[in-house]
Amino acid sequence: MKSFAVLALAVILGPAALAQHQTFTVNPDASDVKMKLNTTHEVVNGIFHVQSGSINFDRTASNISGTVIVAAGSGMTGNDSRDKKMNKDILKVDQFSTVSFAPKTYNGTIAASGDSTIQVSGVFTLLGTPHDLTIPMQIHIDGSKATAKGQFVVPYVQWGLKNPSFLIWKAENDVAIDLNLVGQISN
Repeated sequence: MKSFAVLALAVILGPAALAQHQTFTVNPDASDVKMKLNTTHEVVNGIFHVQSGSINFDRTASNISGTVIVAAGSGMTGNDSRDKKMNKDILKVDQFSTVSFAPKTYNGTIAASGDSTIQVSGVFTLLGTPHDLTIPMQIHIDGSKATAKGQFVVPYVQWGLKNPSFLIWKAENDVAIDLNLVGQISN
């Protein structure tokens, strides 16, 4: 009788436990990464294309894994010569065609529906070099649709990238990133 009760409890609670493990599949066409670089003469705004992304998470254990991949050579700032220089000299897209973020853990609670704010920690890979990074994220889940938005700063010069400053045009050593991921949630 005791084993029957345990089995009955497992059958009843099993689907609820499985429902906590979910996958957020990013829609690259609806997602983007915006950048803002302050300089002495202007604010350079740009946008990059999200190539792919799939994040597995567990709302009950703060487990998270997967990867978001951005096409390094997709950056557009509205100035073709600047974009060519950025791709060739700064991002070195001939050698490193992607930039990625692989989440490892998160703090906070992801609600089954509605809005949540969490801190996602993981590995940001730029020019083939991994860097630990924590990103504050705002999550919105509406049925099977979801968005994840985050703003953070990349200390690109500290991480080994070249500063694009020249003559009297000086750029800051950090770039602000605005991440917007749109996709679907599935069990």
